[in-house]
Amino acid sequence: MSRIVLDDHLLRDLLADEVGSDLALTLAEHSPATTNLYLVRLCRSVVAASGGALTGSWPQAARGALGRRLAMLGDDVEVVPMRLLAFRMAELADSYRLSSLGAEAVAAAEHLGAPLYVWSGDDGPRIRAAMAGIEAEYCLLDA
Repeated sequence: MSRIVLDDHLLRDLLADEVGSDLALTLAEHSPATTNLYLVRLCRSVVAASGGALTGSWPQAARGALGRRLAMLGDDVEVVPMRLLAFRMAELADSYRLSSLGAEAVAAAEHLGAPLYVWSGDDGPRIRAAMAGIEAEYCLLDA
């Protein structure tokens, strides 16, 4: 089964069993992957819950349940090791002026030969340009 790289919002939805219909259709044909930094950003949101878009408005019980899923994340969600991506991330960051988070997302998609799926609220022109530059698919979904 081919893979897709999910950003932190879509990973949150997957782990919380709150997958929208568009993502559900995609996951029926692809196995999920994410990045180290998307994973860390989601974990930080669960721990801090400082009002952000990820889990800030969630009740404590829901954040706790998501935190337990994150702490026990199995191999059903692939996370590409940073050491495999680090040099390519530096190249992409330099070429497209990407943050480390953006460079890792693009590098992971390239490494896996997978499309990058991003919550529409996190659409970024630099990541979009980098994905076009490496001729990879970039997809927006509403969470």
